[in-house]
Amino acid sequence: MAQRFGGKYSPDPRPGEGTALPPRHPFHGQRAARARGRANLMFVAPLALVPRAFLSDPTGMALTLMALGVLLLAAWLTREGLKAEDAWAARKVARRPAIPRKMFGSALTGAGLFLAGMAPGAGFLAPAIFAVLGVVLHSAAFGVDPMRDKGIEGADSLQRERVARVIDEAEKHLRTMSDAIARAGDRRLEARVERFQGTVREMFRTVENDPRDLTAARRYLVVYLLGARDATVKFSELYARTRDAGARADYEALLSDLEENFTARTRTLLLDDRADLDIEIEVLRDRLQREGVRAAPATPNSGD
Repeated sequence: MAQRFGGKYSPDPRPGEGTALPPRHPFHGQRAARARGRANLMFVAPLALVPRAFLSDPTGMALTLMALGVLLLAAWLTREGLKAEDAWAARKVARRPAIPRKMFGSALTGAGLFLAGMAPGAGFLAPAIFAVLGVVLHSAAFGVDPMRDKGIEGADSLQRERVARVIDEAEKHLRTMSDAIARAGDRRLEARVERFQGTVREMFRTVENDPRDLTAARRYLVVYLLGARDATVKFSELYARTRDAGARADYEALLSDLEENFTARTRTLLLDDRADLDIEIEVLRDRLQREGVRAAPATPNSGD
C-alpha cells in the first residue's frame, strides 16, 4: 500500500510522530545590537591622547589625562545607554531608562574634547568649538535616550504598570543568571541558559500583549524564576570549583523541566487569548445579525 512521504524535513510528519515543534534557532527572539561597534570605537579613539600626555609639561599631562578619563567614561555611558535602549525597544511594555546615559555620554564627550583642546595660551575658543562639535556629532551618531514610557498609556495603565514592574524584576533575575553562569567558564552552559531565557522572554511578550495574563503567569515570573536564579548562582559556584559532571547533569535537567513548564504555560495563555477572540467574534456576529447585517460564514479552523 502506498504511504504518504513524511519525516524530519517534511512539512507533514509521519503518522505517530506527533506534532512536536522544530528546534529553535540559536538566535530565536534576539535582536541585532544597534551601533555597538561605533560605541566600542569610542574606547579606542581616546587612546591617541596617551603619547601626547607623556610628551607634555605637567599641566598639559594633567589636562590630557583628565580628557582621556572623561572620554572613556563617555564611551562607557554611551554603550550602557545603547544596551538600555535595545532592551526598551525589544519590549512592548517598558518604562523609559531611569538615567539618560547617552545624553550624559554626549555631554561628557564635549567636556573631554574641551579638556583635550586646552593648551597654554590657546584660549577657550578652539576648545569650545571642539566641545560643541563633539556633542553634536555624538548625538547624531547615537541619538538620544528614550524619553517616554511605552505601552503603559491608556485606560489599563495601572495593569500595564504592574506588568512592567514584574517584567523589570524578572529581567534582573535573568541578568543575574547570565552573570553567574559566565563565572562557570563553560560556553555550552551559557548557551543553554540563553535558550532558557529565550523561552522565558516569550512569556514576557505574551503577558505584555495581554496584561490580564499576569495573574496566571505571576507564579512563573516571580517564584519559579527566582528559584532558577538561586539554583544557577549556587551551581556556578560549585561547578567553577569542582567541575562536577553530576551537578551539571542535574542543573541541565532542571533547566529542561523549567523550559517545558514555561513553554506549556505560554501556550495555555495563547489558547486563552484565542478563546477570548472567538468569543468577541461570535458576539459581534450576533449583534450584526440582530441589526439585519448578514455576516459571512466563519472559516473553519484547519487545525480542528
